[in-house]
Amino acid sequence: MVSARPRPPSLSVPGGSGPLWCSLFTERARPSWAPSLQSLPSENPPARGVGRKPGRAIPRPSPSPTARRGRKAMTPKPAGPPDGGWGWVVAAAAFAVNGLSYGLLRSLGLALPDLAEHFDRSAQDTAWVSALALAVQQAASPVGSALSTRWGARPVVMVGGVLTSLGFVFSAFARSLLHLYLGLGVLAGFGWALVFAPALGTLSRYFSRRRVLAVGLALTGNGASSLLLAPTLQFLLDTFGWRGALLLLGAITLHLTPCGALLRPLTLPGDAPAPPRGPLAALGLGLFTRRAFSVFALGTALVGGGYFVPYVHLAPHALDRGLGGYGAALVVAVAAVGDAGARLVCGWLADQGWVPLSRLLAVFGALTGLGLLAVGLVPAVRSEEGWGGPLLAAAGAYGLSAGSYAPLVFGVLPGLVGIGGVVQATGLMMMLMSLGGLLGPPLSGFLRDETGDFTASFLVCGSFILSGSFIYMGLPAALPSCRSASHPATFPPERGELLPAPQVALLSPGGPHSSLDTAC
Repeated sequence: MVSARPRPPSLSVPGGSGPLWCSLFTERARPSWAPSLQSLPSENPPARGVGRKPGRAIPRPSPSPTARRGRKAMTPKPAGPPDGGWGWVVAAAAFAVNGLSYGLLRSLGLALPDLAEHFDRSAQDTAWVSALALAVQQAASPVGSALSTRWGARPVVMVGGVLTSLGFVFSAFARSLLHLYLGLGVLAGFGWALVFAPALGTLSRYFSRRRVLAVGLALTGNGASSLLLAPTLQFLLDTFGWRGALLLLGAITLHLTPCGALLRPLTLPGDAPAPPRGPLAALGLGLFTRRAFSVFALGTALVGGGYFVPYVHLAPHALDRGLGGYGAALVVAVAAVGDAGARLVCGWLADQGWVPLSRLLAVFGALTGLGLLAVGLVPAVRSEEGWGGPLLAAAGAYGLSAGSYAPLVFGVLPGLVGIGGVVQATGLMMMLMSLGGLLGPPLSGFLRDETGDFTASFLVCGSFILSGSFIYMGLPAALPSCRSASHPATFPPERGELLPAPQVALLSPGGPHSSLDTAC
């Protein structure tokens, strides 16, 4: 057996990346084409003008991969989101997602009288269709947030779009109200739960300084969709009946899938290297131990008891007040226009920092409750040819106040829970509003069946919103100071649709989370 030749010692070439024996030959066995050891570049090149020939550059050694990696590790990573760029495409996708979810839910009340007549059921029974869809959409929002944290927003939103479309198509062939409860209420509602919170979470990652404005711009999809879908749905009901209208709405809601494809993932400083472990960490239930979030949760649950009643019963209320089908659609459209315009204006106002977000939240929440009281107290018109001026004015006032409230309820979350818990807090907030959303429309329908109109319904639901706005008055004392950078959130930041720090994220030697600056 031939013994193995001993390997030469592993000497490193100055400025190189490998051992000397694997890249050089010894002078004794060096071929004529191989460079000599003296011809290799030195790690310390001669001084300028010493030992150099005029016009001849001294070759510089190329850095080794290890040195390049070390240099990259020492380079500070960019902090914060791009605050624009592809973020505007994401804003457009979130705009469409909001319009095809909440905007469609707001207009769906136009179909409830046809459903009640076809199945010979009361207004309370048919109200459960929209109430279930709204409740499931919001109650399952923490599930959508948790799935997007684990798998990313893009696949979750695309799957949610398919489920929503299937829910409408299934409901078009319903033979009883139970089929509508399962199709529109459960299946379409769960699909909406998978699209809304992940889309808004992704949008918030792309913006910092103009975050509330970007969210307000996306939320205007609600009003713009209601403006277009309300007369369109009434036309479809008159032309194709409620079955054909639901079938065509199934084709429209399928556009949620390409909207999800536009949600490009964005890696930001502060993202956790691994997804959360366990359902409690993914859902963020530990946030309820924080006093500020508990105050916010109680107020939001009460506001949800009346906030979504006009989504379901504003059009039937207009019909009861003597307006025709297109007159009722005009009322919904006026409320939608005021809602959309107020979201943009209030988003810009909130980003200026002139008034604390918690105070704006309490004020516009109270105005929303007063708007519902005004809608319930308007008198009836004398004939179907009347245009219903008082009701249009009250609906416009309600739309302005409700639209101003919407971006604030999302914008106040970073100051309550910190950046690391915003996504989970968004899902939990929507779940809390679902508790009120599940109670409000059926209670409104019950009061209508008992009293003969929706006056008592809007008065009671407006009282719910006023009560929640009064509880919001406890938020300024619970909020941390927004003038200085806050400490890193104790709630563990998760990977997925996290909201970024709106100021600067500094990477310290201790890790990416050791000095993350956040601001309210």
